[in-house]
Amino acid sequence: MPNIATVFKAEITRLARRELRGNSENLKKAVAAQRSEIASLKRRVQALEAMVKRLAKAAGADQRGPRTAAPAQESDTSDSSGLRFRAKGMAANRKRLGLSAADFGLLVGATGQSIYAWETGKTKPRPQALAAIAALRGIGKREVEARLASLKGS
Repeated sequence: MPNIATVFKAEITRLARRELRGNSENLKKAVAAQRSEIASLKRRVQALEAMVKRLAKAAGADQRGPRTAAPAQESDTSDSSGLRFRAKGMAANRKRLGLSAADFGLLVGATGQSIYAWETGKTKPRPQALAAIAALRGIGKREVEARLASLKGS
């Protein structure tokens, strides 16, 4: 004769599976409908982008040829000071000076977290910070310690 606990367990398992099957069918139908809607929206967006491109091309031809203002602005946003940034170079300079990222950030005017992000190449410093980093290239440990002392003391 089977144990009553195993019979109850088997019955509960069977009923739970039946409930889940009913609920999952509704979810599957909803997901299929949403995927279909997403696909149709993607097609619409592509058609609209193609139309915008055609209209922009037609508008550019109506005026005096293609527009050249955008590339000029891009070159203006690049660093005009002539300073280049290399993440490995900054990390090497910080280690040469024996500074923590927080102390280096204090000298540059940034946080220690920003210094780590710059060193790993995840982000690039702004022009102001880039100038401060360049200013730290040619100085020695003693001057760095003096600058840190003056910044921490004030």
